[in-house]
Amino acid sequence: MQSLVHRHRHTVGGLLFLSPFLAVYITFLVFPFLKGVWISLHEWDLLAVVFDPGAKRLVGLENYLDTFWGSAIRWNALSLWPLKLLAILGLAVAWIETSKGRMNRQQFAWLTLGALAVIVLLGLQPGAEGRWFDRRFWPTVGNTLLFVLLTVPLITAISLALALALNHQTKVMATFRTLFFLSQVLSVTVVTLIWQMMYSPRQGLLANMMGLVGLEPFSWITHESGAMAAIVIATVWWSIGFPMVIYLAGLQQIPKERYEAARLDGAGAWAMLRYIILPGLRRTTTFVIVLQIVLHFQVFGQSHLITQGGPNDNTQVLVRYIYQTAFRDSDLGHASSIAMFLFLLMLGFSLLQLRVSREDEQ
Repeated sequence: MQSLVHRHRHTVGGLLFLSPFLAVYITFLVFPFLKGVWISLHEWDLLAVVFDPGAKRLVGLENYLDTFWGSAIRWNALSLWPLKLLAILGLAVAWIETSKGRMNRQQFAWLTLGALAVIVLLGLQPGAEGRWFDRRFWPTVGNTLLFVLLTVPLITAISLALALALNHQTKVMATFRTLFFLSQVLSVTVVTLIWQMMYSPRQGLLANMMGLVGLEPFSWITHESGAMAAIVIATVWWSIGFPMVIYLAGLQQIPKERYEAARLDGAGAWAMLRYIILPGLRRTTTFVIVLQIVLHFQVFGQSHLITQGGPNDNTQVLVRYIYQTAFRDSDLGHASSIAMFLFLLMLGFSLLQLRVSREDEQ
């Protein structure tokens, strides 16, 4: 026993060193995640379970099916029968062509499987009290994806531009770096209050600026086209501080000898940016993009406090929908299934970005 411990003393020492972190990580991250998976497999009325812990009921994947597939889906042989008849006639023609040797058996087998799949899919339809998938879910997914696709590139580009402009060791630049970082330390409540005043069509700064040039004030928050732009602008203003600091740290890691060699070769500012700075910041950019993707898929406060998800659900996002489903509708099982989808969505985009960055490095 002592020899076994002595042989693995480095492993035991490492585990002991990591044990405080592992305890916190398992308690506050792994266990809640597994608990969320468990809840998503139940019919879990939040209020009912509070008063009676046995009120929950195991339903398996029913919450996922209700969200992504639908409820009370039935197969009807007479549904869209003309299209089914065309699929059968096509299969008959393929059989004739196969019998004459104009089509091989493998092609006929694939066509048969395709025709059967079409017939089965065309016959599926909701029952009298059924429906196809959650009607608010997929538009909410689209809004969240649009928000991420707008904010992540803007934050990355603006923070990089600021880092390039402020990468000088002077007191003035240090002051500007502090000013640009200050928005990062504000809470989402303060940020939304600031931008609600900015967007006010009567007294807001943007309305006054539009009035100075003779334009009519624009109601950003209640306009269907402007509401998403409103929360994107507020988020970009709020979020550029931390990526800017990350880029500043990355710029300081690029050896000065590369700049000196480029200047001796007569390289201009654009050539230095393209061939020295951007390649040197490749890993930093990957980190910034993945971090921003994970953060902004979880957007909640801006949508909840600035636009309340409106108008007409145009700024409804996944985390707010999860919040409403769980705490307004008391359907914790359904909310947990959507949360698992959000986790997989963030994981997929993050892995995709990491894969693309690795291919670029090769």
